[in-house]
Amino acid sequence: MKTDRRTFISTSVAAGFGAALPSISSKKKDLKENYAALDEIISKPVLKNELFKTPVIIETLELLRLKNTFLCRVRSKDGATGIAVANNDQMVSLYPIFVKRLQPLFIGKDARDLEKLIDEAYVYQSNYKMQSLALWVPLATIEFAILDMLGRISGKSIGKLIGEIHNRKIAVYQANGERGITPEVTIEHLLKEVGESKAKALKFKVGGRMSNNFESPSGRSEKLIPLVRKTFGDKMIIYADSNGSYTADEAIRIGRLMEEYHYAFYEEPVPFDWYEETLQVRDALKIPIAGGEQEASIHAFRWLIANDALQVVQPDMFYFGGMVRSVKVARMAEAFGKKCTPHISGSGLGYLYMMHFASSIPNAGPFHEFKGFNDELPFTCSTSTLSSDDGVVTVPSGPGLGIEIDPEYIKKHIVVKI
Repeated sequence: MKTDRRTFISTSVAAGFGAALPSISSKKKDLKENYAALDEIISKPVLKNELFKTPVIIETLELLRLKNTFLCRVRSKDGATGIAVANNDQMVSLYPIFVKRLQPLFIGKDARDLEKLIDEAYVYQSNYKMQSLALWVPLATIEFAILDMLGRISGKSIGKLIGEIHNRKIAVYQANGERGITPEVTIEHLLKEVGESKAKALKFKVGGRMSNNFESPSGRSEKLIPLVRKTFGDKMIIYADSNGSYTADEAIRIGRLMEEYHYAFYEEPVPFDWYEETLQVRDALKIPIAGGEQEASIHAFRWLIANDALQVVQPDMFYFGGMVRSVKVARMAEAFGKKCTPHISGSGLGYLYMMHFASSIPNAGPFHEFKGFNDELPFTCSTSTLSSDDGVVTVPSGPGLGIEIDPEYIKKHIVVKI
């Protein structure tokens, strides 16, 4: 709420990061001071490479393909391996970037230097010119495989490599991504989905997605916002996502309707790169503003947090380039009293990477996105059923990602060469 704005938690945050940071009161401070504090946070390492006393030299790093599904397999000179499942929806277009622009950088390097390698990859072959999904989705896939390998070597889950385990169980919100249907049909689908997951929170779409105030059917959002509350009652936590549908004035009008019906956050009210307009909406409303799904730059998050344009930050594990970079965003948000509720993208095991990330940060939101589990990928998990038990999912605690993908399935893939 606005009475909590610009609160900076100094001593407790510093204990988590190993160094004291400047104190920022709830009163408005010079942005220069905010930025200095955030820069200090960004500079702190994430990966616990002290767990590895000897070098972990990457001998091979391969992209494997079976039709339009992709795996990344990394192997050290000592024979340790790690596997990552790509965001297949994006990798089907981006695999040449993986092979030509990223893969060569990692061969022969020490996996303990992962954070340094991520920074180098940004500059390597001028990759910064491709910043956004084109670069970060392939790089995140590589990072996940390396973290899986390091987790297997150390016997620790990915969450323990990048933080401390704060959340062994993740409460989920049921996400409905439909547009272009009537409010009544949307309600039918939400009832079915929430009935299956038993989630205590839900999120649905408003507006027309980057549509400059257009939506179909006309007036859908204005009818749906009160109808969802009436249908699910006062105890249901409700979020709404506009995907940048509105101009600032219209976003404010729709946001006030959400406030009337006690919605818990309002996601991307204006196009994601309209920073000043996001701040304008934020200043006009009491409902927390969420965003960050499309962000590709740590510096952009730095601006959004320093200027208090967002109350809930939502880096996407794939779109933002992996967990290391996302942890830095979560740390910045925590220092300014904000929650981190990561976005889940695409196919594969995105929900599982999100769960490990959310388990490791102290300021994770109370509910996290749920779109159902992947029942096409053959794998086993000995530490979690990976099912929603009354709206709660247990995070795997085994080494690395905490699952074992069927070796015969992996063998069906062929190495991508260009």
